Amino acid sequence: MRLANTTWPKVENYFNENDMVIFAVGSIESHGRHMPLGTDTLIPDRILELIEEKNNIMIAPTIPFGACQSLSDFPGTIDIGLDLLYDLLTAVMNELYKHGARKFLILNGHGGNIKTIDRVALDFEKKGAMVVELNWWLMAWDLNPAWKGGHGGGEETAGVMGVDPSLVDMSEIEGPLVLKDISENLKATGFTSISYKGVTINIPRSTTNVTDNGWIGDDHPTTATEAWGKEMLQTTADYIVDFIEEFKKVELKSTK
Repeated sequence: MRLANTTWPKVENYFNENDMVIFAVGSIESHGRHMPLGTDTLIPDRILELIEEKNNIMIAPTIPFGACQSLSDFPGTIDIGLDLLYDLLTAVMNELYKHGARKFLILNGHGGNIKTIDRVALDFEKKGAMVVELNWWLMAWDLNPAWKGGHGGGEETAGVMGVDPSLVDMSEIEGPLVLKDISENLKATGFTSISYKGVTINIPRSTTNVTDNGWIGDDHPTTATEAWGKEMLQTTADYIVDFIEEFKKVELKSTK
C-alpha cells in the first residue's frame, strides 16, 4: 500500500488496525564512472516494489537525498548533510507517528545515513516507538557472503543491473582499483582508512583525494551480472517480508 497513492480515509483505516510503516532513504552521489548517481535510491525502491508484491505494509515515499559530504566534489552529488537529514527524518516520522505509526522500518541505501538514522531511532524509542534500520547491502552480505562488496563495486553494480541493466555504463568500467596513498608508507585501503605497519588508521578525506573513479572495494564491477542483481534484490525483499510478519508480534512498551 503506497501512502502517496492512497486516500486519507483509507490511510486512517490502515492505522486504526496497523502501526507499521516502511520507507526508503537513499542518496544522490557518485558510485564510480559507470553507475547512476541514484544507485542508493534505485536499489531500495526496487526492493520496496518486491515487498509490495507480497505484503500490504504501508509504504511512505522515499527520501532520495542523504548525507554524503566526502563525495560532494563529484558532479551531480547532492549532500544535504547530517543535520538536515536528521531534521527531515524527524519531521516525516513525527507526522506518521501522529497518524498512528509506532513501528518504523527504514530501508537504507547509503552508509553515510546510518549515524543519523540511529540518532532518530533513539529519539523515537523515548516516544514508545521502535525503528528498524534495514541496511540492504549489509543484509545481503549475511544472506549470501558471496555478495559482499564495496562502494560502487560488484555488489552495487549487480544491484542496479537487477533494476535496469541499461543504467550501467560498462564502457566506463576501468581496470584494477587505484587508490591515492597519503605517502609511500601510508597506504590507502578505503574511503578513510590507511594502513601503516599492519595497523589500520582512519584519515577522513574527500573521496576525490582517495580515488579518481568514485568506487572503492575489492569486488570489481566487472564481476556483476543482471542475474546476480535480481536474485540478491529478491532474496533481500523476501527476507524483509518475513521479518515484517515477525515484527508484527512485537509488543511495544508504553511510555505512560
